[in-house]
Amino acid sequence: MTFARDTELSLLAAVALVNSAEPPDTLTSEAELEAFWTRFGYTGRHDRDETELAGVRALRPQLRELLTADRDSAVVIVNDLLERANARPLLVRHDDQDWHLHVVDADAPWPERIAAETAMAMVEVIRADELSRLGICAQDDCQSIVLDLSRNRSRIFCSNNCGNRAAVAAYRARQR
Repeated sequence: MTFARDTELSLLAAVALVNSAEPPDTLTSEAELEAFWTRFGYTGRHDRDETELAGVRALRPQLRELLTADRDSAVVIVNDLLERANARPLLVRHDDQDWHLHVVDADAPWPERIAAETAMAMVEVIRADELSRLGICAQDDCQSIVLDLSRNRSRIFCSNNCGNRAAVAAYRARQR
């Protein structure tokens, strides 16, 4: 494992959230928001309304900027996010999760918690000088973010079937 489990989960959630904005947009309804909540095991306040959906969707450009920033720029964004959230790291254990960090109160609005948790995850990425694990998909017509947690740092395609499309294209080119 490259990072602590909560760090990995926050990074995976942030990447999925940012990539949900790529065509076709996959976060347009309260049902899709609920699926995102469940997929990434969020806890705490969850209003399940249009305001929350709009708040989560509004995070996508800022998180994209953070996940694609160089190290020094990422530090500025992380510090800003943590300051705005009045971050106060606490070790907590709940449900089936062992000790992990929460940086804002569980009753804070979910979009604020996503931003703060992503910022804390990026603290670990920055401290470990591992920003090379984040990149843009290698498929020419895709702008999705790739999070490479592989041991050999070999992941270059997002999870949107781009690897399969590239393999098919390469096969067809070889057959010509």
